[in-house]
Amino acid sequence: MLKEFKEFIARGNVMDLAIGLIVGAAFGKIITSLVNDVIMPPIGLLVGGIDFGNLFVTLKGGRFDTLKAAKDAGAVTINYGVFINAIIDFLIVAAVIFLVIKAINRMKRRPAELPPTMKSCEYCCSSIAIAATRCPQCTSDLKAA
Repeated sequence: MLKEFKEFIARGNVMDLAIGLIVGAAFGKIITSLVNDVIMPPIGLLVGGIDFGNLFVTLKGGRFDTLKAAKDAGAVTINYGVFINAIIDFLIVAAVIFLVIKAINRMKRRPAELPPTMKSCEYCCSSIAIAATRCPQCTSDLKAA
């Protein structure tokens, strides 16, 4: 059983999946930083200086100026600003993945064109094998290929 497990782990597709997962997690952190630290501040400035990370509704526990203060006090909150950041995060990741897959598909090799295997009979115009010397449809003698 241990030997089978080693063979399973050593397969290329399992290793590719593991590497993809690790790179994806690191990529997710980069995108989160991009959204929170680069994209959201200008958007917040354009809509009147709003910090989306601090948009929340307190359900229980009083009124707080920041989400951190509400969390520290143990208040029950709906953090819709964090949700907005997560949506933008997702859209950026989806767009980047779309562009990467599109580029990979463009780089894939197209299969080499195979030489033709059929020709037309010069008498009855039916499709026949290139090597045929007699047409199976009209039984005409054909010139050697």
